[in-house]
Amino acid sequence: MNLLLLESHHFVDDHHVALDQRQFGHVLNVHQASVGDELRVGMVNGKIGRGVITQLTAETMQLTVTLDAPPPPPLPLTVLLALPRPKMLKRSLQHLTAMGVKKIVLMNSYRVEKSYWQSPWLSPEKVRKQLVLGLEQARDTVMPEVILEKRFKPFVEDCLPQMMVGRRGLVAHPVGGDSCPHQLNEQAILAIGPEGGFIEYEVDKLEQAGFERIHIGPRILRVETAVTALISKLYD
Repeated sequence: MNLLLLESHHFVDDHHVALDQRQFGHVLNVHQASVGDELRVGMVNGKIGRGVITQLTAETMQLTVTLDAPPPPPLPLTVLLALPRPKMLKRSLQHLTAMGVKKIVLMNSYRVEKSYWQSPWLSPEKVRKQLVLGLEQARDTVMPEVILEKRFKPFVEDCLPQMMVGRRGLVAHPVGGDSCPHQLNEQAILAIGPEGGFIEYEVDKLEQAGFERIHIGPRILRVETAVTALISKLYD
């Protein structure tokens, strides 16, 4: 945890906060902090600053906080991610959030198992928990938007054209296409399929919507590895 992410319920008054149990345990056991120590803090969807520990007991910790710096700039990227299995979903959401992606669409694909859509890890509370962990890792405060699209064809045909306005569409696929572009300076939408990639029909539909087929080599990568590799290549 490189930043304590604060919400309105943490605030005792305008300048003082009381940590929840997860944060308190981390600061006490990992940082081994004590009264007078300074920690990096940030307000959800707000500014970043410093917090000084002013009160510490066996059960509670209070800080005096000053929020005076903007969060890091977001990536100009929307990611369409074929819904991965639950364990991989958690890691992927954390990675995407830590790298600065602010709009994530979890979409269906032929190779996405139907049972994945019934996973309790798709509940708003559990998704938000992974986003919080990603923000804390990256010292960011701006919460990403996560959208669920359970039907591939209606989404690509009806919703995606509007999302594409003013953006460059890229679909990562291990077969065909050009090498992944480098150091983009434009808004983009990146579609990443399940392990093994989108089926050819899905790639064709994305190309009809204006997407370019790209690759980062012949190897088939795990989803969270592909996410990191592609974004790192696209944007410094």
